[in-house]
Amino acid sequence: MSKPIRHVVIAGGGTAGWMTAALLKKVLGNSVSIELVESEQIGIVGVGEATIPPIQIFNRFLGIDEKAFLRETNGTIKLAIKFENWRVPGESYFHTFGGPGTTMGFCSFHHYWLKAQQAGLTDSFWDFDLNYLACLEEKFNKINTQNPLYDMPYAYHFDSALYGQFLRKQAEQNGVKRTEGIIEHVQQNEQSGFITGIQLNDGRQIRGDFFIDCTGLSGLLIRQTLGVNYEDWSHWLPADSAQAVPSERHAETLPYTRSIAHPVGWQWRIPLTHRNGNGIVYSSQYLTDEQATETLMNNLDSRAIDEPRTIRFKTGRTAQQWCKNVVAIGLSSGFLEPLESTSIHLIQSGIIRLMKMFPNQGISQAMIELYNAESKDEFETIRDFIILHYHVNEREDSAFWRDMRNLSLPTRLEQKIAAFKEAAAIFNEQSDIFRDASWVQVMMGQGLTPCDYHPAADTMETSSLLDAMRQIHQAKQQPLSKLMAHDEFIQRYTAT
Repeated sequence: MSKPIRHVVIAGGGTAGWMTAALLKKVLGNSVSIELVESEQIGIVGVGEATIPPIQIFNRFLGIDEKAFLRETNGTIKLAIKFENWRVPGESYFHTFGGPGTTMGFCSFHHYWLKAQQAGLTDSFWDFDLNYLACLEEKFNKINTQNPLYDMPYAYHFDSALYGQFLRKQAEQNGVKRTEGIIEHVQQNEQSGFITGIQLNDGRQIRGDFFIDCTGLSGLLIRQTLGVNYEDWSHWLPADSAQAVPSERHAETLPYTRSIAHPVGWQWRIPLTHRNGNGIVYSSQYLTDEQATETLMNNLDSRAIDEPRTIRFKTGRTAQQWCKNVVAIGLSSGFLEPLESTSIHLIQSGIIRLMKMFPNQGISQAMIELYNAESKDEFETIRDFIILHYHVNEREDSAFWRDMRNLSLPTRLEQKIAAFKEAAAIFNEQSDIFRDASWVQVMMGQGLTPCDYHPAADTMETSSLLDAMRQIHQAKQQPLSKLMAHDEFIQRYTAT
């Protein structure tokens, strides 16, 4: 079955559905008609309130004004994630969006830092990171410079439900048709198995040439109808439950996410301008729902303004995220816990990948296979990065952490850890959204100390290296005086 695509149907709304609709309309214009089917009776998971920097590219491409976006989504700035208690209780480190240091030669900055440490340097790796320094002072500002030394990459915290509404408004203004209704039946071509339409519970029929499954964890089109298998990764990431609860905002909002490890699982704290987002991710094998609720509620740092809501999931991915004439976007394509704020990014990258391969004149198996291969690679590299946080720990306070330390790892992750231990080497795949600095920060933050550094660092005399380190450290301090309190920045910036 191969025919030109003229009508695209998006099944499901929320963040995934409306991000998809907005981008499709922006890229494809009037060459195809786009219809999104959703029901206000069906809730959305909506835990993805923290993002990573590529969301800026997505918003800019759509022509979204950043000030309006922050205002309408109650957004704040995110410079990093602070990981607390992950290596051992009472200890913390930051995974920032910045790159500590600067380019110094053939090898990465961390090799020079390791050599300088052996020569007596007392500054931490993070002391050379502007994002980290800004987090310590709880400040932010836009720095108008082309000097990479002062680069301060950022992302956002925002209310994902409000973001979906924000995009819906734009998409509908641009010509996306929204249909309210609950999908009752999915129709297929008997010979090809391709989906031909969906029937709503009031009897209405919606036909389409191409379908985007944004139905969340249920995977109504891709899994329930087309029967695509789900790859279960719970043997590596056993967390299968989360509870989320909003609480009152703080007097001062932090410019970073907090991830706080507990004896089983971890808790997030995400600051918005109108409230805090809180939640706990845990494994039901090790912790009951009642224990999880108690842990979450006892560790809020502001008053809860609702009851905790429980979410069940199975970590893994849909084996074919493009099957026949259906592409799964969002939670229907797989679930990775929000430890590194990748949920919304995976929506974004899935849509962009589809746009690059959009089957305008008909679906080809070669394009399907290419899409699925790239998607598989991306999911697996993020999976490995998340496993790293759990596996490299020194906690002795629970069976959960001891079991995570004794995991049989995916081969690629095992090789990455070994290479870093031996020679501080980082090898990244093309599809890896986390670059060298991210892997280095998490590995060292979790307690991995390399045995050696790259010999290229020895081309610099020790005295010259220590002088260079002092100069870089001083340079990183200079922009701090130009930053303002995070709340002050948000108030001033969004007021204009």
